[in-house]
Amino acid sequence: MKLYELAKNYVQLMEMAEEFDSDALVDTLESLQDAIEDKAENIAKFIKNLEADAKIIKEEEQRLAERRRAIETKVDKLKTYLQEQLEIAGLQKVKRPTITVSIQNNPPSVEVVDETAIPSDFLIPQPAKIDKKSILERLKNGEEVPGVVLKQTKGVRIR
Repeated sequence: MKLYELAKNYVQLMEMAEEFDSDALVDTLESLQDAIEDKAENIAKFIKNLEADAKIIKEEEQRLAERRRAIETKVDKLKTYLQEQLEIAGLQKVKRPTITVSIQNNPPSVEVVDETAIPSDFLIPQPAKIDKKSILERLKNGEEVPGVVLKQTKGVRIR
């Protein structure tokens, strides 16, 4: 039986328990509660396993991202080295049977030398961000902040 079915049956039996006082009803309620607790335990264990998997995957993502960055840095350094050496040798192009290496101009790019001198036409307005941490701190200290309320939610904690 599914957890939601057990919970529904438990509520229905609790409502019936107010009308009847029977040992059989009490036994049924206890067995349903045991079944709900067993299901809750199994679901909690499954959640723990999924959380462990997610943690391992996150760590692996970080490790791979670091590895990717290291490889990209190595590629950039090797390209710079290759360009410098070809320029020293006075070569613009090296053509081999399997690969061709050439030095070419990159597309033009903008280098900002003084941000304060740039006309406002070229500034992209950024949307204002709400500082929820500061708001929460003030609400907890009893201050009122227009446009917000302090809400309390519930969640499952597994230890």
